[in-house]
Amino acid sequence: CACMCVCVRERERERQMVSMANAGAHTNSSQFFITTVRLTHLDGLHVVFGKVVEGMEVVMKLQDMSTNAEDEPIYDARICDCGEIKPN
Repeated sequence: CACMCVCVRERERERQMVSMANAGAHTNSSQFFITTVRLTHLDGLHVVFGKVVEGMEVVMKLQDMSTNAEDEPIYDARICDCGEIKPN
């Protein structure tokens, strides 16, 4: 999917936002996510640094993957040959 950087305030939790949550101060642990529905309860809580502008259908396929009782994906999801620029 293609992503572009955006600055948002009131619209922080629109669909297609690329965001980051951390596990707390000084933990050096973070989780990246893409919103698939509006999540107003997260407004102002996490950094929003982009918006998916192309390829949202891939995100929706990932969201629809089957999970086990612990909500972990049953199968690995791999995104290959996605246009990443590789070093020479």
